[in-house]
Amino acid sequence: MHFKYLPLVLLAASCCGPQDPEPFGPVPTPQQLEWHKKEMNMFAHFGPNTYSGLEWGQGTESNDLFAPDSLDCAQWASVAKEAGFGGIIITAKHHDGFSLWDNPSSDHSVAHSSWRDGKGDVLAELSAACKEAGIGFGVYLSPWDRNHPDYGTDRYNDAYAKSLESVVSSYGPLFEVWFDGACGEGPDGRKQVYDWDLFLGKVREYQGGVVTFSNIGPGCRWVGNEEGHAGETNWATFTPEAHNADRSNLPGDYELYLGSGDEGGAYWIPAEVDVSIRPGWFWRASEDDKVRTPENLLDIYYKSVGRGAVLLLNVPPTASGRFHSNDIASLRGFRAALDRIFAQNLATAAVSSGNFSSAHKADAVLDGNFDTYWAAGNDGVPMLTLKADPSKPFNRLVLQENIALGQRVAEFAVDVPDGDGWKEIACGTTIGYKRILLLPETVSSAVRVRFIRSLAAPVISEAGLYLDEVSAR
Repeated sequence: MHFKYLPLVLLAASCCGPQDPEPFGPVPTPQQLEWHKKEMNMFAHFGPNTYSGLEWGQGTESNDLFAPDSLDCAQWASVAKEAGFGGIIITAKHHDGFSLWDNPSSDHSVAHSSWRDGKGDVLAELSAACKEAGIGFGVYLSPWDRNHPDYGTDRYNDAYAKSLESVVSSYGPLFEVWFDGACGEGPDGRKQVYDWDLFLGKVREYQGGVVTFSNIGPGCRWVGNEEGHAGETNWATFTPEAHNADRSNLPGDYELYLGSGDEGGAYWIPAEVDVSIRPGWFWRASEDDKVRTPENLLDIYYKSVGRGAVLLLNVPPTASGRFHSNDIASLRGFRAALDRIFAQNLATAAVSSGNFSSAHKADAVLDGNFDTYWAAGNDGVPMLTLKADPSKPFNRLVLQENIALGQRVAEFAVDVPDGDGWKEIACGTTIGYKRILLLPETVSSAVRVRFIRSLAAPVISEAGLYLDEVSAR
């Protein structure tokens, strides 16, 4: 996943009135903002590897190896929707080069297989299923191709661009296009110099400002691991030009750097957390009893969505073309946990130490509307106090910045009343689209959030107190 190109990131248009704070720094495009609001999307790794048991296919597999006997994309979309995922991204072409649609640049595809007499099209079926379910549809096209004879030559860039064009022009609006940066076949293998300007130009031509993933953007970036967590500090702002080819100028560990982003970065390139519900990315029968538990998925949620990132959870279809019952059961348990924990905001009122204007008072953080917000004044240390029922315990604090105005908060602390004063019980750094802070189980009439350091005056869309009863035991 390591390559470099200059991203093109457009700033969202400002529509601020005289009583509204001005945007600060890079801000998300409209497409990026909607991407953030999905919070969780589903990955679906599916192809010849599903049948061979390999993670990275050789590219020499027979087209007829791909043979789902009961493909049911409607089931995938239904499961994703029920579990609260905003969209599905399918591996339209993995490193082995096999394409799940009729790829005009390759004969290594479903169109040249015996499956459905060469008339099958997984992308068409999944796109239609996602549309019917009311969730987004996205595609993964690996630039690496272990099958294509032109890979390693300039001719391959044109072939890949033609493949990409056939997808982004044919399957309706996409919410994300996912580029893996894998390149080459080892020290003695073929190496390809990818023409990213050409590839991204094709995407923009047909999909406008759709969010595009790679390890450094331009739409969203890799989080630096495949373990399910973003950095405790996680800036959505990022400066790709900081990357040298040999990484010699990177601050500290490369993967940790991707997970934390750049305070004051040049572009809005937020982190996406990709992780699989199983040990591998493609389905294997031997892993049917190794599916992540609902409790583990909840922990991943806290460490991804709860740290301002978007979660991309891989749920691989089986050889039959359906999700396995064990995966579905875990997803349902995970959804039930989220619904149980976040069903009721235990904060009853909100007050602040000062407002930017009468149009953006503290009570906006409790109205359930991301587009309304409390805007802090510019004097002293801004504080937001949430009132609570002193008879009801809580152990989760949720904060959301109105990122349409930029990411601002760099450090905050959480206090509760203690006699005649206040006692600090927790602290954090960045907030971003959403921060979920795990607190000790607390019973109190109030919780105060002190914004100790911000790049600009905080603008907070939502705040809440919640109880995770299971974790509290």
